[in-house]
Order: sequence, then C-alpha cells, then structure tokens
Amino acid sequence: MPFCSRGVAAIAAVLIALVPTAASALPEAPVLTRHEIRVDGRRLRYSAEAGRLAIRDVASGEARGHVFYVAYRVDSAERPRPLTFVWNGGPGAPATLLHFEVAGPKRLEDGRLVDNADTWLTATDLVFVDPVGTGFSRPARAEYADEFYGTLGDVASITEFVRAWRLLHDATDAPVFLAGESWGAGRAANVGYALLERGIPVAGLVLISGGAGLQTPAEVRPLVAALRVAHLAATGSWHGRTAPELGRDPEALVEAAARWVRDTYAPALARRHELTAEHRERIARELARYTGMPAERIDRETLEIPPRLYREALLADEGRTLGVFDMRLTEEAEPRSRDAILRYLRHELGFRTALPYIGIEEWTDGYAPGGEYPRPVNARWNYATAPVTEEEMAAAIAEAVRTGAGPPRLGPPLPGTAEAVALAPDLRVLVAQGMYDSLANCPGSRALAEHLPAELARAMSFRCYVGGHMMYRDAETRSTFSRDVREFVAR
Repeated sequence: MPFCSRGVAAIAAVLIALVPTAASALPEAPVLTRHEIRVDGRRLRYSAEAGRLAIRDVASGEARGHVFYVAYRVDSAERPRPLTFVWNGGPGAPATLLHFEVAGPKRLEDGRLVDNADTWLTATDLVFVDPVGTGFSRPARAEYADEFYGTLGDVASITEFVRAWRLLHDATDAPVFLAGESWGAGRAANVGYALLERGIPVAGLVLISGGAGLQTPAEVRPLVAALRVAHLAATGSWHGRTAPELGRDPEALVEAAARWVRDTYAPALARRHELTAEHRERIARELARYTGMPAERIDRETLEIPPRLYREALLADEGRTLGVFDMRLTEEAEPRSRDAILRYLRHELGFRTALPYIGIEEWTDGYAPGGEYPRPVNARWNYATAPVTEEEMAAAIAEAVRTGAGPPRLGPPLPGTAEAVALAPDLRVLVAQGMYDSLANCPGSRALAEHLPAELARAMSFRCYVGGHMMYRDAETRSTFSRDVREFVAR
C-alpha cells in the first residue's frame, strides 16, 4: 500500500474511533457510589451500583441488548448475603414501583425520596432490573427489539441477565431469590425454572400480584374461577353496596361469600344448562347481595361477573368506574415521582445520561431519526409461546380487553413454579395478593392451595393483604408485607 494510502487509512481509523456511538451516550462502566440510611435507629451502610449489562449472542459475542440495573449491597462480614433480583411487569414497565415504593433503601413520600424503614436491604442485597425497552435499557440495534419484546425473548434475556450478573460480580455463591410483580411474577417463575434447568441454584420466588406461576388443576379450576365473586365482596363492602345484613367486616364477608360459592354457586355453574329461570334469578340475586353488583347487570345465561363489568357497573349510578389496580379508588393517579426518581438515578447514583428513562419519561422526549418514534413495548409485545396466526393473536387480545382479567395467554404455558419445585424441592415460594385488586382472586388462591400436591404445598405460602395490586401503598400493609419478605428470605 502506498504511504499516502496508509496515512489516509490511519487518519480514517482515528476519525471513526472518535465518532460517537449509541453506547457513548451512556456511562461505559457501572457507576459505584456509597450511601447510608437509618433503619430502626441504626445506621445501614451500603454501596449502590448503576449500570447496563450487555445481553450477548453466545455464538458471536455480539451485544443484542443492554439491561439497566441498580444494585444495592450491604457492607457486611457475613458472606454470602442473599441476593434478590427484583422487577416489575407490564409487560414493558421498569422496576420503579418496587424499587421506590417498598423494597429499595429510598422510598417515595410526598414527591421526595426518604430513608425507607421497610427496605428489604436489611435482609438481602438487591438488584433492580429494567428489561429491554424500559428505563435506560435498549436493544443494541433497533432491529433487535423483537428479540426482547415478547414472552419467550423476555424470559430468555432476563435469565441471561441473572446468570451473567452473578458471574461478573463474583456472586455465584449467594442464595438467589427472584421477586416480580404483576406480569413480572410470571416472569420470575419462568426465569426461576430456566436458571435451575441450567444448574444455577435458586432459593426462592416472591410472586406479587401476578398469580402463583401454576397451572390450576382441571378438577379445581371451576371452583377457583367461581371464587372470584367472593373476592369482589370486599370491594362491594368498601363501597357500601353489599347487603346490609352481611355486615361491614370485609374479611368476614369474603368468608361468607366463599362458603356460598362452594355450597351453592359453583355447583349451580357446574349444571348451568339445567337451571330453571327461577333458579337463575335466585343465583343472580345472591350474586348481587354478596358483591353489590346491580342485579339487572348480571347475565342470566352465564351467571358470571367479568372484572371489567364489575368495575364499570358497581358505581354506574354515580357515574364512576372502579380502578383496575385498586377497586377502592375511582381514580388511580400515580405518585408524583418523576423528578425525584430521575434526579436520583442521574445525579445521586451518577448514571449521567440524557437518554429518556422509559416508564417515567417518554420515547418522544428523546431523538428519533426522521421523527419516527418506536411504539411502546407493550403495544409491540408478542404474547405467544408458540406460532399463532394474526387472527388468533387479535382474538386473544380482544377477549382480554373484553373481560379485563389480565393479559392474553397464547400457546402452551412456559415451565414455571411447579416445574421449578420439581427441579429443586427445597425451593420456597411466597405468593402475595391484594384484597382490592381486580386482577387477583384471594379466595381462589386458598382453594388452589388446598388442592396442591404435597411437594408443592410444602414449598408455597399464600398471603392476601389489605390493599390493591400495589398493596404496599397502604402503609400498614407495606410494613407487614416487607417483614414477611425479609423473614421469607432469612429462613
């Protein structure tokens, strides 16, 4: 090569090296800071690490995505401490709710961050995880997004994140717990199994407001479904719509409704096609009595109350609709948290970036070439676990919207809690739900627990707390729930 050509090539290489890449808009290495808070009058010293971990193609080593995390580790001579990976759901939500409202060392209160007396950090180190497409997490290239924006890719990428984080942080001897909320509860069960299948030990699962990660046995499925109306009794009582003679103690009312479901309602549904018009009318009136649902809004053919119908009908005479996540409310305003959380991440933790934090900030807050912004992650999500047609996908989504009972399920279920326990009989599982969550079914969970095989029954603990989907927004429940989690991890 002539000298001038070599010189041009060298200069070009230098210029290329100086051209900013997508990664250069973010800190290239995790940022480590030192902190302390006071818990129960005692000083708790800990480190905070904010960074992004690459999810790499095993064949090429190429980064396909980057997962943002905040990890808290306590200064302690007792090693190894338990290590809990924590995420929310959506799908398409960052970990901010669990991070800043219940589990992390700082908690939102009146729009500012204060020391969290209920933090789980006293019992376990914590890693809060934002899946790709949330927070500061992104696919490495735009065309890689679909690898992560679906149930299969989501479980695979978060499994890889946990595996890689442990290796890179010399934490392979720490007892691992996985805690997820809502959609993230199912993710925790699936990831738990995937890790165990790879020979990575998992000590426990904390499944919050997202079910138990189990397939309900066929013989108990109708009863569990029917008991959802007993779950609604607490909300009917809260709004003063249940029959006065039933009293106003929500727990007692739920128990009375559950007995009626077991003795009368579930058996009637089992022979629904045989019921006379008079019998149907009697069932509908009892449904109204226990739930507060206007009797005229109950379908005499199905004799069922879908969650969406209940939320829309209970207070329809007042022109109000119940909240999805907390049926005590008719408006579910998020806490005023934007500025406090963003300032904390970018400045107190030192993760300096202008990239929008998706879930608090919007895609449209940042730059998009040609002005074409990506659609939100949940709008792009592929719920299928096996090939399905576009028509099947559309029908499943439409049915989920109609009933309001949660995200659609398409294809066979991924291995979850039962399969994980089969691989690791010592695995422990805590299932937490809120009494006023329209997506929950506390009495149904109790019925499920009664019918579990012995090995599963030994592994699982079910709790129903006063509160909604985010039950920890009730101060007393937050304290109780956090204590339960800390004791669960410490056992």
